[in-house]
Amino acid sequence: MKNLCMEPDWPAPPGIRAYSSLRGGGVSQGAYDSLNLAAHVGDDPSHVTANRHQLHNSLQLPAEPYWLTQVHGNKAVRAKAKPGQHPEADASFSDKSGVVCAVMTADCLPVLFCNRKGDRVAASHAGWRGLAGGVLESTVQRLGNGGLMAWLGPAIGPKAFEVGAAVHQTFLERLGDCHEAFLQVDEHHWLADLYSLARMTLARVGVTEVYGGAECTFSDPERFFSYRRDSQTGRMATLIWRE
Repeated sequence: MKNLCMEPDWPAPPGIRAYSSLRGGGVSQGAYDSLNLAAHVGDDPSHVTANRHQLHNSLQLPAEPYWLTQVHGNKAVRAKAKPGQHPEADASFSDKSGVVCAVMTADCLPVLFCNRKGDRVAASHAGWRGLAGGVLESTVQRLGNGGLMAWLGPAIGPKAFEVGAAVHQTFLERLGDCHEAFLQVDEHHWLADLYSLARMTLARVGVTEVYGGAECTFSDPERFFSYRRDSQTGRMATLIWRE
């Protein structure tokens, strides 16, 4: 399991299980080498199925993850024990045991949530569009902000994520003084720190117990897929559930 996933370093209560997959240990080939878990990126469907089975068995998942059709929006939906269709949303939450919330990423920021009682969990997909659009606020609202903690999973790091003036201005208008999350490269470009922007956003809705945020998917091709680095690539999954 250590070769397939990393575990959040956070003080989650007993009974909370959470993981973020790495790129190794699967059967996909070429650009998707090797544990690609996404069925929408052009990989051989049989390889994706085999990789998902591998993940399921290795983590002893209680159910199939509640996969979403992610659209870089802010909708958070209740995860179901029997997934069926994949709704268009960028976060899922649950207060039931045995329901696996999951998001897929390859540079965007996955954010996991649980509360101190251990009876509520959620997973959010927060690239810059999702952060700017309010996906974290939507997730917190659906969970009910009481004793929540969050873990920031693997995402593109602040030394690799170059953005233009429009993105920079969007966050200035949304968060106010967030200059510490940007490093100016030239007149029209900045390096953006998704982790800092997420922490600022969470603090505004009362979530200050935030962990993680030390990885860079772009600069670590051995462990992580990165869309910005490779364009054609696989996806990792970040998952959470209650036992």
